[in-house]
Amino acid sequence: MFYHVPALLDESVRGLNIRPDGIYVDVTFGGGGHSSEILKRLKKGKLVAFDQDEDAMRNVPDDKRLIFLGQNFRFLRNNLKYLGIEAVDGIIADLGVSFHQFDEPERGFTFRQDAALDMRMNRKGPVTAASLLKNLGEAELAKLFYDYGELLNARRIARELVTARAEKPLTRVSDIIGAIGKIAPPRQENKFYARVFQALRIAVNHEIDYLKEMLEQALEVLTKDGRLVVITYHSLEDRVVKNFMRTGNFEGEEKKDFYGNLITPFRIINRKGTVPNEIEIELNRRARSARLRIAEKI
Repeated sequence: MFYHVPALLDESVRGLNIRPDGIYVDVTFGGGGHSSEILKRLKKGKLVAFDQDEDAMRNVPDDKRLIFLGQNFRFLRNNLKYLGIEAVDGIIADLGVSFHQFDEPERGFTFRQDAALDMRMNRKGPVTAASLLKNLGEAELAKLFYDYGELLNARRIARELVTARAEKPLTRVSDIIGAIGKIAPPRQENKFYARVFQALRIAVNHEIDYLKEMLEQALEVLTKDGRLVVITYHSLEDRVVKNFMRTGNFEGEEKKDFYGNLITPFRIINRKGTVPNEIEIELNRRARSARLRIAEKI
């Protein structure tokens, strides 16, 4: 089964600065692309991998150096503690949705195919996109689309959806398109729908909240000089990661010592981040929005 093509694969794995006897964590296992490259560089080392999507388990190799955990990365610290691991040398996170998830219509992640509005990364989770559209009030929906989709007409979107659901439940992709299609900007329809669906997906999976939890725990479990490597795909998550790596908080609030030096838990390795080159984008169009950030714990 084709699962995923990782963006910035070589650059991100090199960013971990892998020691053959080190302990590393891949918190977004997916198709196993990053984990496979990490294992190639390990000898007596160990790799712990997380993924809450049960489909990812099909990609787990038979390798005694790998411990796979079918859980959300927000449980990073507790699981490492359970395994008897006090500190790790590197953590990698690829925050993109796997091709497999986008390309299976029944998952409901994309507006390009009509399907049930699911969008759960963990299919055992209680909340779907359809249930959010059913249960949230107009003001709550407007906030969701503004905060997670950065849509300036979030109130109008919410109003149209609430009006539409009064006539029939919004349970399929086509229901959303039918409800808000008339307010999609001409010649920018795809970008508009992508942001609407992004906002719903983030809300269903608590993506920003759980990302923050993982980053705080990563700082705790990384050893001195340990590397944190994160690939982001949109401005919301990239802002969270950039601020945390630069200042140690999510607001980007700078704290300085008596001499005016920035107090931070990390040394930034690639200050502006790394983006795919033209060749990679030509081979993998879905990599075009990826940005790699690397930091080393001080």
